[in-house]
Amino acid sequence: MTNEELEIMAKKVRKGIIEAVYSNNSGHPGGSLSIADILTVLYFKEMNINPKNPKWEDRDRLVLSKGHCSPALYSCLANRGYFPVEDLKTFRNINSYLQGHPDMKNIPGVDMTTGSLGQGLSSANGMAIAGKMEGKNYRVYCILGDGEIEEGQIWEAAMTSAKYKLDNLCVIVDNNNLQIDGTIEEVMSPYPIDEKFRSFGFQIINIDGHNIREIIDALDVAKNVKEKPVCIIAKTIKGKGISYMENKAEWHGKAPNEEQYKLALKELEEN
Repeated sequence: MTNEELEIMAKKVRKGIIEAVYSNNSGHPGGSLSIADILTVLYFKEMNINPKNPKWEDRDRLVLSKGHCSPALYSCLANRGYFPVEDLKTFRNINSYLQGHPDMKNIPGVDMTTGSLGQGLSSANGMAIAGKMEGKNYRVYCILGDGEIEEGQIWEAAMTSAKYKLDNLCVIVDNNNLQIDGTIEEVMSPYPIDEKFRSFGFQIINIDGHNIREIIDALDVAKNVKEKPVCIIAKTIKGKGISYMENKAEWHGKAPNEEQYKLALKELEEN
């Protein structure tokens, strides 16, 4: 895909997010929208995957550690061909396979069941170590929330990433600066995020998480780093793409009403 095509696809992914959260009046739109561009580049350009064979053992893996942002992952998977886009409207329905957090047993394309914050990097480490031990060339991507990295287990896992020189691991921090209770500085500041990960042995790349070109370039650089893990810190906007949601903590876990839903789709279609 060209950069322009990726930008268009990111809009489709955002539309899927809104459709999913609105349909069952439940979900987390803010943080889902902030990672839409990153996930779009990963699933439609970067990752070596096969929707017709979701369990292909040589595929690249993705761990969405901030699992409550599953609408973004589901929308990417649906648009990539893992399951019908129409199924996004069943999100969080009691009879649906698309529940609030990713489920690797029931959802094609989901590599790790997540939801309890702080645990995803540990799982990604395990996948990366397994790849090394088995002589595989796949890469592992792990998306963390900037509020999530207030969890202590993240830093235990970060030490493990560096100790085992996991250069097949790429951590991406969604730095939208907001969590459910407010700004991350107010709750428990993890800043400076880049210096913290650097001190734990990571190669650091800072980018604009909504700039397709910067995302692609960062991932290209990450693939060429040897003997250490990479952490891409993506500066993003919570609720990106929907004017009334942008930079509003209240949209962390709230569904739009009918009027807001229609306005969101109108904005995405116009843009």
